[in-house]
Amino acid sequence: MELLIIRHGLPQRVENSDGSAADPELAPNGHAQALRLADWLAAERIDALYASPMRRAQQTALPVAHGLDLPIVTEPDVAEWDRDSAAYIPMEEMKAAKDGTWEAFLRGELSGPSDPDLFHKTVVDAIERIISAHRGQTVAVVCHGGVINAYASHILGLGQSVGFFHPSYTSINRVVAASSGERSIASLNDTGHLRGTGLLA
Repeated sequence: MELLIIRHGLPQRVENSDGSAADPELAPNGHAQALRLADWLAAERIDALYASPMRRAQQTALPVAHGLDLPIVTEPDVAEWDRDSAAYIPMEEMKAAKDGTWEAFLRGELSGPSDPDLFHKTVVDAIERIISAHRGQTVAVVCHGGVINAYASHILGLGQSVGFFHPSYTSINRVVAASSGERSIASLNDTGHLRGTGLLA
C-alpha cells in the first residue's frame, strides 16, 4: 500500500497567557496551501483520509476531503508532540526574527517530547495500525512535522528523531508499505503543488 503523510498548512501564531494548550487555526496562507493541496490530490486515487485532531490538521484535511469525497477519520495518536504547549510560533517567523530557537533547530538542539520513546512508539503504532487496516490501498494522513520525522526516522533507522529534517507546510511524504512488513520512503517534502504560487515557505 501507499501512504501519503502530509504536514498541515501554515498556522496562526498563538501565545496564550492563561496556560491553556495552544491549538491554532490555519493562517490565510495556510488555507490557500490546503486548497492547492486538495487540487493536487484530486487527480489521485486515495481510499481513506486520516487527520490529527488538532485544528491545523483538520482544517488542512477538510478541502482534501471535499475534493475526494471522503470522510476525515480523526486519529489522536498522530497529534504533535507539543500538543499541550501554551504557545505555537511557526518556525518561519522564528527564522525571520532571528530567534534563538531557529538557530537551536538548525544545530539539532531543540528540546522535543518530554518522553521521546513514548512519542515515537505512539506515532509508529498509530501509522502501522492505519497501514494494517488498508492493505493494497492508498491512504493520506494529515499530521505534523514531528510525526513525519518520527515515522521517517523509524524507517531509516535514525532512532527517536523528531527533527532530522524540516517538512514544509502541506508537503507530501510518500511511504510504500509491503504486506511482508518492509517499509520504504518513496519521497520526502514534495511541495510541487505550491511551486509558482508564492505560498512555499
